[in-house]
Amino acid sequence: MRILIRPRLPVLALLLLAPSIPELLTGSTPISNLVFDPPGFAVGFLLDVGLYGTGALLIREYAVAYRKGWASILLLGAAYGIAEEGFAVHTFFQTSGSPVGVLGSYGHLWGVNWLWALGLTIFHATYSIALPILLTQLWFPESKGVRWFDRGLVGILATVYLLEVVVFALLVGHGPSPSALAFFLALVALLLYLATRAPTDLLSVRTGASRIGRTGLVLTGALGFGAWALVLLFSGTKGVPAVGAALALVLIDLAVVGIVVRRVGTERLDRSKFYFATGMLGSLFVWDVPVEFSVPGILLVAALFAYLLFRLSRTLDRRETATIPPGVTRTAS
Repeated sequence: MRILIRPRLPVLALLLLAPSIPELLTGSTPISNLVFDPPGFAVGFLLDVGLYGTGALLIREYAVAYRKGWASILLLGAAYGIAEEGFAVHTFFQTSGSPVGVLGSYGHLWGVNWLWALGLTIFHATYSIALPILLTQLWFPESKGVRWFDRGLVGILATVYLLEVVVFALLVGHGPSPSALAFFLALVALLLYLATRAPTDLLSVRTGASRIGRTGLVLTGALGFGAWALVLLFSGTKGVPAVGAALALVLIDLAVVGIVVRRVGTERLDRSKFYFATGMLGSLFVWDVPVEFSVPGILLVAALFAYLLFRLSRTLDRRETATIPPGVTRTAS
């Protein structure tokens, strides 16, 4: 049982990015606990690594081993989101309190928080799984299509992940009814099946130059979380029926996918990915400004991620400069 790549920085990067973005950068795991409760923070973050990190590593390994694309990664990420929020911590069925808040009643039917379930499934597919994998690919392009683990280590990772889901399920209350559990188990099975059948090029970008610039890509990347933030901010008014909010959320996310597939080109694709990722993280940076009042120190986390984006941009600049033939002027996109 061993890690097949050297150096092992890509593994460590994905292992840490997967929990850090959805937990530390949103305030779900308060960074202030690092000061006020160091042992609790350490244990909590270690559990996050065991759940998010192993999930992202397993999905990334599957995609590489079976030559799958972003469609499969997103489908598996959605299955991951259901497993975490539905089977492990049971927020899909929680009727009050943190973190569901008003979404424990707004969009709640038959014992399920449907609007919360929809939003969190999309969030985990994109922010907990796809974005960390994307950033790791940009940082370590040489390991993009390379398997990282042998079968024995994949088995250990899967065991850790499943064990953590089961332990959380046993410890957390407000679990699903038998019918709700059967429904979400069937939904996960469907997502897994679709992920195995999805063509590699299902969400591939168009060949040639991009027809969308830097600003457009950043704004497009920010749309998904922006739509979810609006649902969270205005759901308390209940001025829009929950079904309408859910429909708007789905349509906006489909629009994001459509823009990427139709407007992004294969030329300077890494740079386009970077701008899109910047938009995704940037929307969290904006979210962190008001959150700072309840989670002191979260803006320091945002500043750290902003610095990492800056370093990644410089790395991409050097990489692009090294690949431009002498005498050729690079055009802006």
